[in-house]
Amino acid sequence: MAAMFPASPTLTFHDPLGEMLGAGDGCYRYNFDDAVKLAGHACPTVAGGFLLVLGAVERLYGDEMPQRGGLRVTVHAAVDQGATGPLSQVLTLLTGAAAENGFHGLAGQQVRHQLLQFAPDGASGPLRCTFERRDSGRQITLTYDPSSIPPAPGMMADMQAVLGGQADATTTQRFRTAWRERVERLLADRGRHTVFQP
Repeated sequence: MAAMFPASPTLTFHDPLGEMLGAGDGCYRYNFDDAVKLAGHACPTVAGGFLLVLGAVERLYGDEMPQRGGLRVTVHAAVDQGATGPLSQVLTLLTGAAAENGFHGLAGQQVRHQLLQFAPDGASGPLRCTFERRDSGRQITLTYDPSSIPPAPGMMADMQAVLGGQADATTTQRFRTAWRERVERLLADRGRHTVFQP
């Protein structure tokens, strides 16, 4: 089956829990298609979750192999605020950091439970997340703001027509193409203009 987003960046993590329990060598390679399959769709927010993790591991691990389960993640928003839900699900997929429903570990090891937390601070604006390495305590806060890569003119009007059941086949296809192209542009940018330290 061909990749949906073949040009997306990739992320490779080593998951010691996976290795211990016989899931190969525990080295898992993720691309944006994996996030799309989890969310059921591709959008700027799902791309943002992927790009935030990419930015965090590049800054916190450098040339080291990032450890899945080795990051504590704080989303600076309420769990039910805006697009926080889809974003946090992508964060969990990639990093292994889970909320209250996460894996409780084996004999106190490989715990994923409560490594993902929501800490609304009342600030408005772009999504912000703090990533902390559990082994060293090094941390970084990153903001994701896709506004520098805007949608094509007319895309939102086409979207309203589609949602309202007023779009013909040409309008529907134009919307689908424009939506996908924006996601592709966000991924191709790799966070250079959308992910930054506040």
